[in-house]
Amino acid sequence: MSQLQFEKVAFIGFGLIGSSLARVIQAKGLAKEVVASTRSEKTLTDAKALGLIQAGYRDPIDAVQGADLVVLALPVRATQQVLASIQPYLAAHTIITDVGSTKGNVVDAAKAVYGEALPSGFVPGHPIAGAEHTGVHAGKLDLFANHKVILTPLPTSADWAVDKLIQLWQAAQAEVICMDVAKHDEVLAHTSHLPHLMAFNLVEQLANREDNLDIFRYAAGGFRDFSRIAASDPQMWHDIFFANKTAILNAVDGFEQQLAVIRKLIEDEDSQELMGLLGHAQAARQHFNHMLAQKPLLENTHVTQQFTIQPGTKKFQGKFTVPGDKSVSHRSIMFGAIAEGTTHVTGFLEGEDALATLQAFRDMGVSIEGPKNGEVTIHGVGMHGLKAPKSALYMGNSGTSMRLLSGMLSAQAFDSVMTGDASLSKRPMERIAKPLRLMGAQIQSTGERGTPPISISGAQALTGVQYDLPMASAQVKSGILLAGLWAEGETSVTEPEPTRDHTERMLRAFGYEVKTEGNRISLQGGGKLVGTDIQVPSDISSAAFFMVGAAITQDADVTLEAVGINPTRTGIIEILKQMGADITVQNERIAGGEPIADIRIQGTGTLKGIHIPEDQVPLAIDEFPALFIAAACAEGQTVLTGAAELRVKESDRIQVMADGLQNMGIDCTPTEDGIIIEGKGKTGEWGAIFNGGEIESHHDHRIAMSFAMAGLRTSGEIKIVGTETVATSFPTFTQLANTAGLAIQVTE
Repeated sequence: MSQLQFEKVAFIGFGLIGSSLARVIQAKGLAKEVVASTRSEKTLTDAKALGLIQAGYRDPIDAVQGADLVVLALPVRATQQVLASIQPYLAAHTIITDVGSTKGNVVDAAKAVYGEALPSGFVPGHPIAGAEHTGVHAGKLDLFANHKVILTPLPTSADWAVDKLIQLWQAAQAEVICMDVAKHDEVLAHTSHLPHLMAFNLVEQLANREDNLDIFRYAAGGFRDFSRIAASDPQMWHDIFFANKTAILNAVDGFEQQLAVIRKLIEDEDSQELMGLLGHAQAARQHFNHMLAQKPLLENTHVTQQFTIQPGTKKFQGKFTVPGDKSVSHRSIMFGAIAEGTTHVTGFLEGEDALATLQAFRDMGVSIEGPKNGEVTIHGVGMHGLKAPKSALYMGNSGTSMRLLSGMLSAQAFDSVMTGDASLSKRPMERIAKPLRLMGAQIQSTGERGTPPISISGAQALTGVQYDLPMASAQVKSGILLAGLWAEGETSVTEPEPTRDHTERMLRAFGYEVKTEGNRISLQGGGKLVGTDIQVPSDISSAAFFMVGAAITQDADVTLEAVGINPTRTGIIEILKQMGADITVQNERIAGGEPIADIRIQGTGTLKGIHIPEDQVPLAIDEFPALFIAAACAEGQTVLTGAAELRVKESDRIQVMADGLQNMGIDCTPTEDGIIIEGKGKTGEWGAIFNGGEIESHHDHRIAMSFAMAGLRTSGEIKIVGTETVATSFPTFTQLANTAGLAIQVTE
């Protein structure tokens, strides 16, 4: 839709960038008049013929008179001369911006003309977009679409000028970021200028070989892709390399140092270290892309995924292997990293939460191979081998990673900071910070609610503590015990109710003695872990959705293979059995210190509402969203109490589930520590229970997957918004659910 923003726009220089922006302005009717000044008469003639400008001038003075926006789209080294010539002819309200790849020299040029009192309309800018070809004919209307434009406002820049430029670039479908001038030049030296310099250098190196023709004839796609940018304008890059000299030379120095490291690893045939370096680089690229996608300040668009499930007769059958246990996957990386020797992990969950843990230890210098098909090899560095990360450790959406690592990092010699995505940044961390401070840790959370980021000071001597957990939490228990590995003396945790004991079991598997006496768990600091093999069982929390789906569906028959049945995690099985579900546990065995079994669920009868025993609550804390769906399909009332922890998960799971259930016609009442659900099931009847509707998952993966199972008993279409986080724990959920017979359509 057209929206006039400027009376007159004047371009000084009219190549690829200027003519592309002019195309946007003309196509969207953003200015009454567009003019250009350039030394080439042919460029001006062609620009007029293309309808990009109303008038063209050889002298920039003629172009800028009466303009309320001047765009300097010329070589950066010509900036001072042009600004000096046009200065007397610019109005006080004129916005002056540029499109150059360096910003420090542009600001210096402006100060040479204006002094320190720069015009309020002066806002340097840099669209990060380009093409191999240059000139007015190379311009494209969509050149800037989905590309970043960096604006570098100065202390003298007026907000109104910055806002108008943001609107202009957004009209070009660009993503606008504001950044400090010096930071811009440093970042671009590494991300743009250094790659171009390397491309020119590589092509020059190969061109000077005697067999250069064969080199180029047989060059593979990687060479072509990388060297493509060496076809860029030499004069432009000559100017950029000089204009950003200091930052580029620093980037070259860093590249040479890293190249020397790789050269030495190849020379020494150091397989382990080279694999670790290559794996870290590969994972880092994916990790940073994901981090950027979670930061709305940098990315204006955030992909929100949606599940859509249509009503209709559903079957629910099959034999499935759900992904590896997330809790065990996290710990396998953590313990393998600080063990002596090599740890080999199979069945590792390649979901985003567990990958965040893996990346954190790579960032602390641990060489890790994989994951590939669920296999990970960790070359442990021992209890004192972790290295200071170069920047904050990003935990994504993983509360487990942050709470357990809080304990480990509190004992390290270096300072550290942990951050997370928007959801994790709202979750309470004082529950783990408080006991760690009692041990001598210096740990700071953020704000009154004690949320991430978490800052931890290194080189603190920790002392063992005897800590009574105020509420059952396996994450807090584990964080304290992990800090206790380095603490002087005994560390013990007494819990009000038993919680999952993966930490204790796995520490023993790594050769570390842990005592369990009733609800008291203790260990002595100063020991060591020894690398071992870990088989990660299938996650009962992921299996829970299929267990509930089968329990509420007529003639359903689902078998879930090699599921972890750790007695601290089997609440879901016991509760469903008490509700009358037909569940059998078969082929029980031990794998990697954890009990596993095949679980078969058949839909053979109507479930009954129950008062869920409070001693089962800690054993099923993550499975309650799915159990709420089962309760809605049961006959009679289901009452949950003693589950206040559900309110501080990825979302307030009590309230969010209650809102969704009520939206789909289920009578339920949330309470402070639970919920009362009036089931709509009737003996012998398998009809629709839910009315359908739109569900807001609040980007909570367990909420999304639970309401997906409601699609098995719905009379109307169910839309579940915010389902992209399902990948954090169950990347194959929709694939397996569709195979079982629940048709889920995924859209973005």
